[in-house]
Amino acid sequence: MRILHTADLHLGRQFNGIALEEDQEVVLDQIFRTVRDKGVDVLIIAGDVFDRAAPPSSAIRQFNRFVTRIVQETNAAVVVIAGNHDSGDKIDAMSVFNEKKRALVRGVISADEPPLLLRDEHGLIAFSALPFSYEYAARATFADETIATPEHVLRAQVASARSSVPDDARWVVVAHAFVAGATAGDVERPLARVGGVETVSCEVFAGAHYVALGHLHRPQQVGADHIRYSGSPLAFGFDEVDHEKSMSVVDMDGDGKIQIETIPFKPLRGMRVLRGKYSEIIAGAPSTDFIKVILTDDMPLIEPMKRLREVFPHVCHLSYARDERVVNQKDVMPTTAHVVTPDELVNAFLELISGESMTEAEHALLLGALHDMQCEENAI
Repeated sequence: MRILHTADLHLGRQFNGIALEEDQEVVLDQIFRTVRDKGVDVLIIAGDVFDRAAPPSSAIRQFNRFVTRIVQETNAAVVVIAGNHDSGDKIDAMSVFNEKKRALVRGVISADEPPLLLRDEHGLIAFSALPFSYEYAARATFADETIATPEHVLRAQVASARSSVPDDARWVVVAHAFVAGATAGDVERPLARVGGVETVSCEVFAGAHYVALGHLHRPQQVGADHIRYSGSPLAFGFDEVDHEKSMSVVDMDGDGKIQIETIPFKPLRGMRVLRGKYSEIIAGAPSTDFIKVILTDDMPLIEPMKRLREVFPHVCHLSYARDERVVNQKDVMPTTAHVVTPDELVNAFLELISGESMTEAEHALLLGALHDMQCEENAI
């Protein structure tokens, strides 16, 4: 069986105030063409279909067009889960999937996780789709008050899913999580409370022949060859400029052994960091890429962004190398003062005016919003 694994589309996202719809349309077309041209049997999207829980209508239409092409113009089955950026209810409600029997869509956590069963020349393959869920929702779903970490959540989901997998079937698990040992970036929204345990262990997936993961944007395997992040199709921050964005095409044989081919994406606009003298940088070839400039000039320049934007219309950030040295020196200064975090400040305010702290659900929403704001500020 041939599987195409991707994740973290983040449809509806903006970068530096610029909508990425055209950029995302380009990579969606590349996914479609790969499914069609390589005879892919199953397309997996491992969460974060959208960038936020209430995506713009244009992003929803874009995804529906993409899935309709997959359904109508290929024979591939489709497996989709909600990630921590998605609204699980909205993912569950996507009616376009109801027209196709070869589909498994999971937006909201469930105590009953029946797999999608497909058959190839070697027999059955079971696909279990485990949507992202916060601990408070998992406690209610599984009636288990001991669920307190992302690992507890995933262990409960995997146990439920495993119980429905036929004994003679190979098993593919789709999840959205931060697996211990993987490399994260600055863009991914945290999955747990500040100070909580965010990662899950590879052992959670014992018995699976392939684990298709979402959440981390760098393509990578973690713990074993068959536990893999496809990464995001696009870079969403300058800390991702060294990622080679790709989709994973996975071939599984009759014994459940896999071979993985990574197919690089070709973005409409790249993301680059240019470091050097101002005169050297503006003499470079014009580009519509998203650009971060680090000037090594000793003296500050007058309105350098004006000329830079003539050459690079999407230049997003300008700094001086000498300022980085000052920041690094400050980083090594000892400090003993406790820095109040924004979420602590909000919680203290709520306690002051209402006498009650935030609920877990409210705290999770606040952390997500604060993280998104920080990402937007870093992109400027």
